Amino acid sequence: MRNLFRRNAQYTDGIVDLVPVDLGETMPSLRFGQVLDWRITLHGRWREIGKISLRSGESEPLYYFGHIGYHIDLPWRGHHYAEHAVRLLYEEIRMQGKKSVVITTDPDNYPSIRTCERLGCVLEREVDVPEDFQRRFALSARKRRYIWQIDREERKEGNADGTHAAWM
Repeated sequence: MRNLFRRNAQYTDGIVDLVPVDLGETMPSLRFGQVLDWRITLHGRWREIGKISLRSGESEPLYYFGHIGYHIDLPWRGHHYAEHAVRLLYEEIRMQGKKSVVITTDPDNYPSIRTCERLGCVLEREVDVPEDFQRRFALSARKRRYIWQIDREERKEGNADGTHAAWM
């Protein structure tokens, strides 16, 4: 039997921890490549406050889903925990050899748009999602595609808030 939930954080910044979750293989038809999933918890705590995923592939579905997907549970929103969690993926993204990754959001998801802006992402474009993708994957009709330049982050001294991500 697989260990679905581990207690040890893989990444932390002293504010949030990313605890690996082994959810198994995603739908191969999505061609997401390797998918890494983490529970987001407050530092040193066990209770999950959200989730984050990193997808390494390139495919038409990924164009609309993005390389990074995250969710913060309602009671924990408004504290920039999603931004902290995304920044903690920096080393993982570099290890995959990527210079940039895509984060998508709905045009009316202002907190997620603000997260992308705080990360320094650049809005690439807003796109219509094909109707069959909307039906098959429960996606909204439009997506905003943001690009997070990893090589640009390398030139910075630590994170924007002065913290440094630590690999546990």
